[in-house]
Amino acid sequence: MFNVFKNSIAKVKKESILSMVFILFETGFEIIVPFMMAKLIDLGIESSNMSNVIRYGLIIIALVIGQSLSGIFCAVFAVKAGTKFAYDLRERLFRKLQTFAFANIDKFSTGSLVTRSTTDIANVQRSFQMVIRGALRSISMCIFSLYFAYRVNAEIARCLTFLIPIIIISFVFLSKLAMPIFEKMFKAFDSLNNIMSENIHGIRVVKTFNREDYEFHKMEKSADDIYNYSVKAESYVALWDPFMNITVYTILIIISWLGAKAIIASGNNPDLGLTTGKLMSLITYGLQMLMSLMFMSMIYVMLIISSASILRVKEVLVEEPLIKDPENPIYNVENGEIEFRNVSFKYRENAKHRTLKDINLKINSGETIGIIGGTGSGKSSIVNLIPRLYDVTDGEVIVGGHNVKEYDLNVLRKSVGIVLQKNILFSGTIASNLRFGNENATIEDMREACDIASALEFIEEKPEGFDAKVEQGGTNFSGGQKQRLSIARTILKKPKIIIFDDSTSAVDTKTDARIRNGLKTKLPNTTKIIISQRIISIKECDKIAVVDNGRIIAYDSHENLLKNCELYKEINEVQNS
Repeated sequence: MFNVFKNSIAKVKKESILSMVFILFETGFEIIVPFMMAKLIDLGIESSNMSNVIRYGLIIIALVIGQSLSGIFCAVFAVKAGTKFAYDLRERLFRKLQTFAFANIDKFSTGSLVTRSTTDIANVQRSFQMVIRGALRSISMCIFSLYFAYRVNAEIARCLTFLIPIIIISFVFLSKLAMPIFEKMFKAFDSLNNIMSENIHGIRVVKTFNREDYEFHKMEKSADDIYNYSVKAESYVALWDPFMNITVYTILIIISWLGAKAIIASGNNPDLGLTTGKLMSLITYGLQMLMSLMFMSMIYVMLIISSASILRVKEVLVEEPLIKDPENPIYNVENGEIEFRNVSFKYRENAKHRTLKDINLKINSGETIGIIGGTGSGKSSIVNLIPRLYDVTDGEVIVGGHNVKEYDLNVLRKSVGIVLQKNILFSGTIASNLRFGNENATIEDMREACDIASALEFIEEKPEGFDAKVEQGGTNFSGGQKQRLSIARTILKKPKIIIFDDSTSAVDTKTDARIRNGLKTKLPNTTKIIISQRIISIKECDKIAVVDNGRIIAYDSHENLLKNCELYKEINEVQNS
């Protein structure tokens, strides 16, 4: 597991080491204070020697100042290390997500990925900070306290030694009970994030159907699960506090009882045995050791909680993208010619049924092809294979004379533009959204693309023009306007192939016709694939593929399909009626 995080840890090596160095200084100063306190009491107060009182008093003040300064520097470097560590993890996680194929993303839910990149990484960050700052301090404090306690009085120090394994064993036992519950709790967090994400994204649907109460009950159930798991897990951990309190008071009683007997036996003579000052230092060392053990237990609890988060972050970081660049990729797509050769496809390896079966299709460069079929027939699945959003299960997809698996992914996807039915606009301006397709696009380029997409009209009506504000998700634009902006954005890529996945469903037939005419006249050399539920949108295509149950059952012109394909004829009659 360390190998997954070692690169991120290496980037904060300097801050981590400095934090640990200052923690050792802080511990050293704190350990010497009880020793000096014993000197102050025995050689100063008990002996009524004012010069020793001043001398050891000043030494103690200097030690406390050194301890405080060391603690401040330690905290600063620990925070820097933890923050940089979390920053690097988030960056690595986000970059890894960008490399994922759709099949990889399907493996994780949206809510789960949000939790992993926020809550889980925050837990890992806290654990990392506690380890570099607290673990070394607790361990060194425990060892040094025990060492100095033995130097003061070995017999009493043995009592402290016997308690250490008892404390460790009991806490490990309690944490083992809590660990599985913490894992369930984080899965409940995933569920809650999914519900929140879906609800916010689909708030208009929720309000339209008046389902606020239903959504609230879904969220409430998930929140109840988190509450119940949290209470149950924390209840196990909470048993630790009373156990430690009993241990602390037991230690104090034992040290006080044995110490008092030793002082009486020696007559408080430092040459014969234990003194009042040494007894005070023993009590302090005993408490320091116990506090160190308690702090180590807190770190252990945090690590137990974070272990689930660490594993969840690791799952994403070690996930191998299912679609990768070949060893010697091709960096140029010659043209928009497409051919499917005996292509079959299923979304998951263990799926019983194939989404696509024996697809054979030839599209010449510059042709306009229509695809029609019922819902779930496999239309979108066919076009998703062209830019390698998914890879074929069997057969091969040829673009520009080469198998798509031979191309550099960036080159292939720059050559293929897809306009989706459900279009996404990002907060910003119209211009910034259009430049998502081509960051170097000029105003003239954008005007030309928007003219083809029939979007220039409504853009010019806005006082700000291309600088008009776009709200998050494009909520201040209609469905048809968003579709036309998305078409323009894709045209600006200047791809060799443009795929329209039912992307004019929200515009009227007149605008649809204008867009198709603009594509035909302005982009004659670009291969265009139009997926549509409306025959009127594809009837003028060079050829039309009719898809049914994952197969292409017919591939011909509109006129010939009306004569020879019963399914196409039936769709046409229903729509015309």
